[in-house]
Amino acid sequence: QVQLVESGGGLVHRGGSLRLSCAASGNIFSINAMGWYRQVPGNQRELVALISTGGSSRYGKFVKGRFTISRDNAKNTVDLQMNSLAPEDTAVYYCNAYLKSDYKDWSDYWGQGTQVTVSS
Repeated sequence: QVQLVESGGGLVHRGGSLRLSCAASGNIFSINAMGWYRQVPGNQRELVALISTGGSSRYGKFVKGRFTISRDNAKNTVDLQMNSLAPEDTAVYYCNAYLKSDYKDWSDYWGQGTQVTVSS
């Protein structure tokens, strides 16, 4: 069984910073891309940032240089450093990994989500 466990969400004031972390564990054979998505109630889940095994990354248009994604392939972790946060960044943030487990072919896996709230 594969699990993605997130940490680091919380409440921060406008202009503040937060660092989200996600660790994948379980019967993992190989991980391809890892990333972060976010969702506001009533809206579709949207891409925040994605990073490949080799370190290539891409970001949602709204990021505008404020966030940085990184990963540790040896530890199966992915982090998201978020700076200059704004109230419109308030959402539930989900960790995602596209991976192959010992028992299942390549699939998307999701964490349980962590709330990020930015006050004005």
